[in-house]
Amino acid sequence: MGDIHGAYKALEQCLERSSFDKDKDTLIQLGDVADGFEHVYDCVEELLKIRNLISIKGNHDEWLNQFILTGCHPMDWVQGGAGSALSYVRQIGRKKKKLLGVWDGVQIALNPDIVPESHRQFFQRQQLYFIDEFNNCFVHGGFDRHKEFKGQIAEVYYWDRELWLEALADSDSERYRGGKGKFRMVTEFNNIFIGHTSTMNWKTDKPMKAANIYNLDTGAGCAGRLTIMDIKSKKFWQSDPVRELYCR
Repeated sequence: MGDIHGAYKALEQCLERSSFDKDKDTLIQLGDVADGFEHVYDCVEELLKIRNLISIKGNHDEWLNQFILTGCHPMDWVQGGAGSALSYVRQIGRKKKKLLGVWDGVQIALNPDIVPESHRQFFQRQQLYFIDEFNNCFVHGGFDRHKEFKGQIAEVYYWDRELWLEALADSDSERYRGGKGKFRMVTEFNNIFIGHTSTMNWKTDKPMKAANIYNLDTGAGCAGRLTIMDIKSKKFWQSDPVRELYCR
């Protein structure tokens, strides 16, 4: 599953439309549960109901985690952070007016205790990546393909965009080589599944593929859709456009 960004209504639709079994199926969520729409709390609650959940760390998740650990949000609640803050503030009965100033990037006095312990553990236990038994790699952003995969700086796994952009460029140039090229990397994988870089940048809300990389961030944090994919068949299911879900 791609980036959720607090879009709980989209999460519900994807699980329902894919007939996902929370007791039997495994969900590998590619990160960025946090920030964006104002239902981050509900998203985490829903994910915690999944028996076999593998949760990958996204850059937005790490920002919220830093607030949990230090009491200070690294980005002063901008870039979607206000949605996360409001989501948790609502759980303790405060009203939206208490967050005035957040939308202007002003850091206000929020106590990390507003985040329940189960949610604290959720964000602190997220994995930088996951490699399955079929040598498929799941990572939020990417990695430096010119180095061994394991042992890279933590931030690379949830911030990198070069892997995807280079794969796109290589796929474009391969058309002129008659399909004879190969996208090379030091550590080879069967398939790689990423989020982080929205396909909406290429004017599509559908998953994209370049080389052996599948991009499942289909814009649930803005005007796109949330996507869940069966990694064996590559069949996928999507939510309605989030703009319709939250602006009706």
